[in-house]
Order: sequence, then structure tokens, then C-alpha cells
Amino acid sequence: MTRFEITGASAADMEMLRTWADGEGWNPGDSDRFAFAVADPEGFLVGRLDGDPVACISAVRYGSGFGFIGFYIARPDVRGRGYGIRLWRAGMERLDGRLVGLDGVVEQQDNYRKSGFRSAWTNMRYQGVPEPGDDRGVEIVDAASLPFVRLAAYDRSFFPEARDAFLSAWTSLPGRTALAAVRDGRIEGLGVVRPCSSAARIGPLYAATPEVAAALVRRLAGHAPGGEVAVDVPDVNPAAAAVAARLGLVPAFETARMYTGPAPELDLSGLYGVTSLELG
Repeated sequence: MTRFEITGASAADMEMLRTWADGEGWNPGDSDRFAFAVADPEGFLVGRLDGDPVACISAVRYGSGFGFIGFYIARPDVRGRGYGIRLWRAGMERLDGRLVGLDGVVEQQDNYRKSGFRSAWTNMRYQGVPEPGDDRGVEIVDAASLPFVRLAAYDRSFFPEARDAFLSAWTSLPGRTALAAVRDGRIEGLGVVRPCSSAARIGPLYAATPEVAAALVRRLAGHAPGGEVAVDVPDVNPAAAAVAARLGLVPAFETARMYTGPAPELDLSGLYGVTSLELG
């Protein structure tokens, strides 16, 4: 008789999650797992059939009232046998009592609605090599040159809870570049580019104006292999899609940001690209 059990993810499992996500065409970052692990070390679950990993999910807690679901994958050869939904229930139980968000692929959105999620906006991944432009009016600096406490405070305008440990790792892991736009001593933009299996991903991308957003994308692309980047743009900020189109980027992948309750109050006018489809 087969035995199905749910365990916490090991370091090896975290690499497996990245490989499985890559197989789904999600193009995760090469080193994302190191930042994910510090966000909530107990937030990554693996379903095992007689000890063999067959499904995974992340159910990450932020602060006291928010959680995020990601990495919801069942191995193709076991789909339809109920293992995925058992893992889903375990993940949701871990986040019980919190507002929960996720970024759902198109084919799963109806299932998420049945579980009480409602769409807040659509993320469209725009991809390509940005067209050149004149960015001389925007001052861009290495984000590491700024006090981290200021970066963390800036991030809070765009995310429902503080996530300092995650943000610190996310912006400083080897191989990635974090840039900030500043004006008169104020932070007016932040972007991070990280290597992936295909196009380098930009996220987050925050900006006070479309000009700042475009300048950050161009500068970040300079740190990407071949200059090709991808950014998950929320349609709730029409200026963000307009910037992507002006840069010559083209739609490549779609998800929906969904929540179990009212969407949190965020600075959506400054949100030009979400941080991560797996952790929000």
C-alpha cells in the first residue's frame, strides 16, 4: 500500500522546486530559493509518495495577517490522483486566518475561485531587449549604496507586510543587480534583475513616474545576458503596460493576482512589475 506524507522542504527540495517550476515554463530565478528560504523557512511543503517527491507548494507567512501561495505543482505522472489537493489543503491550513494572495496561471484560476480567491488584477509578462532611450534626467544608483532601512520602508508601499529578511537577500544575492532611482535624497524607484533559465527577470520594479520605470529597465537590462529581460506587469497600473510597449517588450505569459479577501491597499500607481510570482 502506498503512503503519502507531507513534509517540510529540504535544501535539495528547494532546488527541485525551481526545476519543476522551470518545467512549467515559469522561468524562475536561478538563485531565488536562497531568498525564499529566509522569508519563511517552514513555508515550503513537499508531498511524498513512498518517500518520492510528487508535489509541492509554498505557503509563506508575512507578518501577522498576510500569506502567499506559490509553487503549487504536482508531478505530471501523478496528476488527477488527489495528491495535489491534499497538499493545497495543508498549505491553506498553514495560512488560516490570514488574507492570502497568489499569482495564478490561466488554467488554474477557476479552481482558485472555487477555493475562495478573487482576481484583483492581471499580470502580463513582457519580454525582450529594451529599445534605447535618453535617461539622463533620471539619477540611478546602486541600491546597496543606500541605507537598507530606507529600501525596506520604500518596499512597504507596495507590499502588505514588512519582509525585511527576504528583501535583504533578494536585492543582494550574487549574480543579480539592484538599482534605485533617487531625487533630492528621496527614493523614487527600485528594480532588481536576476539570472534565469531564459530571459533575465526584473522584479520588483517600482517607480514614481513612467520615465523612471523605463530608465530602470534599460539600466537593468545592461546587466542581463544579451540584454533580454522579462517583467511581470500589473494591468491595474495602465502606465506600466505603456512603458513595456514603448520599450519594445512583447507579451509572453499571463497570471492573475488573486486574494481570499479585499485586496490590500498598495501604491498601485508606482507598481510597474511584481517581485515574484511565487512569493508575491
